[in-house]
Amino acid sequence: MKARVTVMLKTGVLDPQGKAVHQALGAMGFDGVDNVRQGKVIELTLSETDAAAAEKSVGEMCEKLLANTVIESYKIEIL
Repeated sequence: MKARVTVMLKTGVLDPQGKAVHQALGAMGFDGVDNVRQGKVIELTLSETDAAAAEKSVGEMCEKLLANTVIESYKIEIL
C-alpha cells in the first residue's frame, strides 16, 4: 500500500521559498501568478494492507517526524 503526505506551511506563516519562486516566475515573464506557497510531498510504501490502519500510522508519523505541526499542516492520501 502507498501513502502520499503533502506538507504545507500553515496560512499566515511566512514562506520565503514561495516568495523567491514567485519573484523568479515574474522575472521569467510569468505574470499571471498571484502567490506561491511551497511545500513538500512525501511518498511512503507501507506493508500495511488495511487502509484505515495505514492512515492512522501515517498520521502518527506526521505528528512525530514528517511535519512540524506548529507551523505546518499535512494531508494524507492512501493510494
